[in-house]
Amino acid sequence: MFQKILIANRGEIACRIAKTARRLGVKVAAVYSEADRNALHVQLADEAVFIGPAATSQSYLVIDKIIDAAKQTGAQAIHPGYGFLSENADFARRCQQEGLVFIGPSAETIETMGSKSAAKTLMEQSGVPIVPGYQDTDQATGRLEQEAKRIGYPVLLKASAGGGGKGMRLVENGADFTAALDSAKREALASFGDDRMLIEKFVPRARHVEVQVFGDQSGNIVHLFERDCSIQRRHQKVIEEAPAPNLPAAVRTHLYDAGVKAAQAVDYVGAGTVEFLYDGKDDVYFMEMNTRLQVEHPVTEQITGIDLVEWQLRIAAGEPLPRSQERISIQGHAMEARIYAEDPRNDFLPSTGTLSTLILPHHSTRIDSGVAKNDTVSPHYDPMIAKMTVHGATRDAAVSALAQALDETRIAGVETNTHLLSSIVAIPAFQRGEVSTRFIDDHEAELFNKPDDGFGPYLAAVLWLKAIRNPQGESSPWNELQGWRMNGPAEETHWLTIDNQPVLFKLITDGNGYVANIDRTATAAKRRAGTNLDAPLEIRFSGQCTANQGSLTLNGQTKKFDAAPHKNGLRLWYDGIPFDIAIANPLSPSAQGASAEGSLVAPMPGAIVSLLVTEGKDVAAGETLLVMEAMKMEHAIKAPQKGKVLAFRFQPGDQVKEGDLLVDFKEGS
Repeated sequence: MFQKILIANRGEIACRIAKTARRLGVKVAAVYSEADRNALHVQLADEAVFIGPAATSQSYLVIDKIIDAAKQTGAQAIHPGYGFLSENADFARRCQQEGLVFIGPSAETIETMGSKSAAKTLMEQSGVPIVPGYQDTDQATGRLEQEAKRIGYPVLLKASAGGGGKGMRLVENGADFTAALDSAKREALASFGDDRMLIEKFVPRARHVEVQVFGDQSGNIVHLFERDCSIQRRHQKVIEEAPAPNLPAAVRTHLYDAGVKAAQAVDYVGAGTVEFLYDGKDDVYFMEMNTRLQVEHPVTEQITGIDLVEWQLRIAAGEPLPRSQERISIQGHAMEARIYAEDPRNDFLPSTGTLSTLILPHHSTRIDSGVAKNDTVSPHYDPMIAKMTVHGATRDAAVSALAQALDETRIAGVETNTHLLSSIVAIPAFQRGEVSTRFIDDHEAELFNKPDDGFGPYLAAVLWLKAIRNPQGESSPWNELQGWRMNGPAEETHWLTIDNQPVLFKLITDGNGYVANIDRTATAAKRRAGTNLDAPLEIRFSGQCTANQGSLTLNGQTKKFDAAPHKNGLRLWYDGIPFDIAIANPLSPSAQGASAEGSLVAPMPGAIVSLLVTEGKDVAAGETLLVMEAMKMEHAIKAPQKGKVLAFRFQPGDQVKEGDLLVDFKEGS
């Protein structure tokens, strides 16, 4: 076994590797960028080396800096984790040249399987079924367009040199092909330094299943069963499970045989994953092989009781596979949910900010995370906050455990996908195991619309406002909302927005409870006046609240809620459902419903990629005006309404800050 390894990665995977290595008595060296000086993986390491600015192109992707860090710390081996340099053949080859062990397969294997085109050709020659498509060397736009037409729309454009949904586009028809190809090539080049593309026939409502394989240096190869990773957004996985539900025994056996055959074709050493599409009937098709550990490896660990990182270290150190195929068995069912800092209701736009609240359940739940409370989610790296993995004796037990764990999660300071994950788990089709890669699209109405809880969240927000005090804990006239009146009940009128929906109401203290007169159709004039409600709805309720939790009794039912500061307002979890509350200034233009002219701003720091319309052009609502790149993904900035583009403030290649005005825009025709 090694005496010391260097982890050439960051985040939750770096933390995971560090914990396993130290358990085995192996010392750990880490690398970190300017943005990661105080990161959790740095704190877990025995020593750490600074490698440059936050930008990955100047830090985690610079091979010379990683090699120098390994030599400086005396590490014998380098674990690349996943992402970054984990599937970079040049890096693996350089490690070998420098006398360092690369914890992964050979450079030749990475090179072969890292090119989706070469991998598909090899698999076809080895008798592994592949998806119909095009993976040749001719990359001319005309040739690619011709091949897409031959294959038949819809098709998938995929980056030949990478994965993780980067450089991937679904093209429904020929009219969209050129724009989709240009965007996919730009994203592939930015993520992998290679813009070569392949084309696959899109299999609607297919399932994404994959086989975990392991090989040692003596040529022995085993599989550790399969995972189902069908629940995806933007072609990236969000919920994974093992074993795959509702999979016929014959298909399962076929998967294992194909997975091992694929690994044998390249003399595979270490941990790898062979990914397949399953048509839901009898056929499976090879998609790609990831020559590294997968993000979703914990579900395999949970059902086998095997530490895959430990196996990686042992095999890289020259030891044989710790177990033969006959000694590897499945116990129960496991599920993993990936918690991201992103806004699902805004096309999954990544969210940056400080994790002002971070409460993750640890009882009966495995949490893999690289962040802690008050850490910053930056625009430079993947926005994953944590992976939450549960295990049960049956799939139903695992579903229940995951639902409970998500219900207990509390995160504020950034937008997250936790409510979406909870909603997925609650859908009967998911509970029955009826999943596909189109699951989120097929259940869009159920997943993106919060249930109507009446006025409960509004009333809970008012209770919280009444409970807050100044930092010294004393009542403040600015925070105390109760309006004192001589010879009459105390009244107050205020205006809030909850999830961008306005409400104006008058609150009257009445004995041990309150009476609220509510108007959700308040106009700007009413907001300014704070009076003159039209036929308000009168609601009686009672409740109590502290700075972070409370209860509300309405119509004879009592519901609990939690609250935490969120950006410039409040995040409230009412009956387990998150709501974002803003305390509006009724005199501000936004509160008055002012026009959004000239208000197209950058949602996060990034770079302008392309301008898609000319200045002075009339555009339709929803038309894409420009494309910007942030967090290694492209984001379309669209016209909020019908109008005219007066001027662009930035040009392609320019860096922009969050909140920068991008477009001078005039609403209307």
